[in-house]
Amino acid sequence: MKSAVLVFPGINRERDLARAFEVVSGVKSHMVWHTETELPDVDVVAIPGGFSYGDYLRCGAIAARSPIVDAVRRHAERGGYVLGICNGFQIVTEIGLLPGALMRNASLKFVCKEVRLRVDNATTAFTSAYAPGQVIRCPIAHGEGNYFADAETLARLEGEGRVVFRYCDAEGRTTDAADPNGSINHIAGILNERGNVLGMMPHPENLIESLQGGIDGRGLFESLAKVA
Repeated sequence: MKSAVLVFPGINRERDLARAFEVVSGVKSHMVWHTETELPDVDVVAIPGGFSYGDYLRCGAIAARSPIVDAVRRHAERGGYVLGICNGFQIVTEIGLLPGALMRNASLKFVCKEVRLRVDNATTAFTSAYAPGQVIRCPIAHGEGNYFADAETLARLEGEGRVVFRYCDAEGRTTDAADPNGSINHIAGILNERGNVLGMMPHPENLIESLQGGIDGRGLFESLAKVA
């Protein structure tokens, strides 16, 4: 699996993400600066978390207008995989690769803790290493992770099985208490219609080795390694 990790000013999880790809695939990621206009020959383009451009205007808005973005669009149009995590999720929605928007957390506070996710679709290129309905642990760290979409878009996401991850409790129940940011329908991660772009707020790259306290996030990268 050949991967590229994009780097924007203010991004701070690029090394964590590159490490996750390397641990699973044995191949180092290409680090691509935002002013580049072409991508290397890769299977997966990953956009990491952090605070691109200090989250000015709104999260991801400035990064979505960087020179590298056109190459990311072309990669996705060719069927290449795109993974946006946290700020990366915000960026791919700004680019238009995924529908909806990420708003301020319902609490209006930055939230940094471990949550649980339920795998609601285990048939995707990003989740095939998990079991349907499996509950996994995953860290979060964001102030604007409150996913929202209009009723028509939401119905399409739900009806087409494009809600991949949902916030839940230890038993897999989706409750307001288990939702750290107030996301509509407790959504934590979604796919595009084609199934090759995933955006999610939690950080699976921070639970891929036992030294990190668990390997619950490793399945995402192992899933990609099987198809990329």
